[in-house]
Amino acid sequence: MTNGKVFLVGAGPGDPSLITLKAAEILRKADVVVYDRLVNEALLNLAPENALKIYVGKEPGRHEISQEEITNRLIHSASQGKTVVRLKGGDPFLFGRGGEEAEALAASGVPFEVVPGVTSALAAPAYAGIPITHRQYASSVVIVTGHSVAENAKPVNWEKLARCADTIVILMGLEALAETVKKLLAGGLNPETPAAIIEWGTTSRQKVVTCTTEDLAKTAKEKNVMPPAVVVIGEVVKLGSKLAWFKPDIP
Repeated sequence: MTNGKVFLVGAGPGDPSLITLKAAEILRKADVVVYDRLVNEALLNLAPENALKIYVGKEPGRHEISQEEITNRLIHSASQGKTVVRLKGGDPFLFGRGGEEAEALAASGVPFEVVPGVTSALAAPAYAGIPITHRQYASSVVIVTGHSVAENAKPVNWEKLARCADTIVILMGLEALAETVKKLLAGGLNPETPAAIIEWGTTSRQKVVTCTTEDLAKTAKEKNVMPPAVVVIGEVVKLGSKLAWFKPDIP
């Protein structure tokens, strides 16, 4: 095997200016860029003009390229001596299947490096003026996926989560939001707990909707909230009304 290398790179939450310096540096040296659906395509301009750019995005309910195919592409390109950037939205090791890809690369003897990225779990609330921790409101936070239907995925114990953290941040949670709320309330979460949904956080398309936890699913439907969206549940949401600083470029 020729000495290529794969970089598992976090592209950040949407705003291309939030990519890290290291990620930008590695992109400029890429021979191959394998990128996901939520990667801001402006970042592809950082790669050399002659770099091969391969889109492997997965839309909800539509996975035209399997995870195995993606991993095989990484291994094949690296075996040809290429510098391969696997560009993922947010952070590659937070619900980005970066761990699975790293395992496959390690098993195949392919050198790899992980370049962390800014996750939407932190950035979207920040752009909505919601600090997910605050000395007066929250000293603990849990980040959880609302999309755990994949085969062999470890199920989420929502009833337990309702009692174990001051702030709950849910990624990929719109589709199962009604069931999620039902389980959280069954676990003892106060139905009046403030909640927010942040659609397309950090971008010009950002939209923020607030309500109580018990009204989350109904409000999301009424306001036509669409993925990608981050759900935040906790008393910290109340701060958003006075700390919101980001003004999207849309009406």
